[in-house]
Amino acid sequence: MLDFAWLILLFPILGVLINGFIGNRIGKKLVGRVSCAAVGLSFVVGVGVFFTLLLGSEEHGRTVSLFSWITVGDFQIEAALLVDQLSTLMTLVVTGVGFLIHVYSIGYMAEDERYARFFTLLNLFVFSMLILVLADNFLLLFVGWELVGACSYLLIGFWFERPSAAEAGKKAFLVTRVGDFGFALGVMLIFATFGTLSYAQVFEQAPQVLTTGLATGITLLLFAGAAGKSAQIPLYVWLPDAMEGPTPVSALIHAATMVTAGVYMVARTHVLFELAPLSMTVVAVIGAATAFFAATIALVQNDIKRVLAYSTISQLGYMFLAVGVGAYASGIFHLTTHAFFKALLFLGAGSVMHGLAGELDMRKMGGLKDKMRTTYRTFLAGAAALAGFPLLSGFFSKDEILWHAFNKSGILWLVGIITAFLTSFYAFRAVFLTFWGQPRERELFEHAHESPPIMTRPLTILAVLALVGGLIGLPHLSAIEGFLEPVFAHEGGHAAETGGIVEWVLLAVSAVVAIVGIILAQYMYLLTPDLPGRLSKRYAPLYKLLSNKYYVDEIYVALVVNPLRGLARFLAEVFDARLIEGLVNGVARATKALASLSADVFDPRILDGLVNGVAHAVGRGSSLVRKIQTGYVRDYALVILLGAVVIIGYFALR
Repeated sequence: MLDFAWLILLFPILGVLINGFIGNRIGKKLVGRVSCAAVGLSFVVGVGVFFTLLLGSEEHGRTVSLFSWITVGDFQIEAALLVDQLSTLMTLVVTGVGFLIHVYSIGYMAEDERYARFFTLLNLFVFSMLILVLADNFLLLFVGWELVGACSYLLIGFWFERPSAAEAGKKAFLVTRVGDFGFALGVMLIFATFGTLSYAQVFEQAPQVLTTGLATGITLLLFAGAAGKSAQIPLYVWLPDAMEGPTPVSALIHAATMVTAGVYMVARTHVLFELAPLSMTVVAVIGAATAFFAATIALVQNDIKRVLAYSTISQLGYMFLAVGVGAYASGIFHLTTHAFFKALLFLGAGSVMHGLAGELDMRKMGGLKDKMRTTYRTFLAGAAALAGFPLLSGFFSKDEILWHAFNKSGILWLVGIITAFLTSFYAFRAVFLTFWGQPRERELFEHAHESPPIMTRPLTILAVLALVGGLIGLPHLSAIEGFLEPVFAHEGGHAAETGGIVEWVLLAVSAVVAIVGIILAQYMYLLTPDLPGRLSKRYAPLYKLLSNKYYVDEIYVALVVNPLRGLARFLAEVFDARLIEGLVNGVARATKALASLSADVFDPRILDGLVNGVAHAVGRGSSLVRKIQTGYVRDYALVILLGAVVIIGYFALR
């Protein structure tokens, strides 16, 4: 089955070609079916590969070569797929969750006039992410990395007629390019050091070739790319604005594709990171800081999708905390469970928008649980998993990370547990404001209605996964860690996993923290609904700081955007308009003077004759050459045949 892994890429690209070229002619119904089938078939192949690895004898997977891509002297790059436990699990996440998002999109985008274009880009997004996770070398990884960035730009700005959407697309593209510049330098440094970009060769030679300083330089450059793609400090600012795209795009970006790329890349290159202790520390500290930082902002957001956006940034911080302390399997475990409940929450938010004519402000909602029963129940399941409610998926994956962080540093664990409390609070703040209490805008409430089955069925499936998905990572019985063990065979920290009473105490603390956060949210937003308003006035400076997101965007505008705009204005208004235009005008005046002098010295009829003669010669030549470009395939085929005869005749006579 591993030899047919290339089918995982084939089906989505076929969907791109079919919908891209004839989608507008085959009708919306067929467009949706083709797009969903493309991703669904990739998932089926991925399941086959998964069971082959799970039950087969090939413990470490296989490299599947597609074709010879680049050959320059001794430098050779194969377009090849690395089919192992890590890439297979990522494939299942991308195609499985991606398939449900595609199905949901049929209902959500039903009235959009660019329906075929949307599904073409959605298939292309999945295809790009699959290239990224299945790549066998750093260059193919980089191709997938950049394709994902291009797709995010096109999908975030899909409704480009809205200035906010167009600006959000550009912001995402430019901010992630900053990180990608460092990532590209890291890849170049790898090639300069090893003379190859193959994972297998680089990882095999790394312990002998790399010094600590060189390993640190390479890994920090790679992590710069990860910080951009996965929205970590200081390059996180693009992700909240990405909410301007259609909600299925938000779900796909936040749950299954783009933002998980950085975590996957660090896990895949863990051999290099383990040779650079400083880099590992940077990854863990940035992850913990981002988790706490974004969670505090999510506390006061009123746009339901922005709450989830900052939640994603925070949860990605947890994943980087995990890989930064060497718990790679735990980081991938949380990536997997997060895909379930975060896709569920975004699609649930989209269902709320669908029922409320696009409304996003939770302050205008309330009382929706009886009018949107399926949306409410599934959203509640996702929020509970995000909050780390005991025995749900987020509880087990988050607890694994906190346990490994505790073994590495008490401070990292403390930041993580405080963030867990904040997460529980803001997750249920969103639940209570949206679905509980009295309707705060009667007209909006009267308009509310449940979404069609094509949208609610994916919600139900994702809710089941959010509730029970954590069972694959039960403490000391973790199936996911056992499955990934061949990839992370030398992962540090396994000896510390059997922590006895300490581990169970930390598990209990994590459960209590989650429950306390839920109770506090209930007290503030259900039992004493006027309390949040009083607190925001009493602690106005803090509330203003959080609601304005620490003014980071304003700082970036002042320090980066405005100076660049000033430079552009100088080049346009001074350098170009005055200097360059002055030079051009000077040359024009000199040419005019020379022409006037020539007219006085030479007979105008002679000059006209020369000019017209040149023009006539060029025209005649063009007429002759134009006959070569007839536009008829048969003529070109004849020329090719004649050329082949001439070449063969030359070598035969020679």
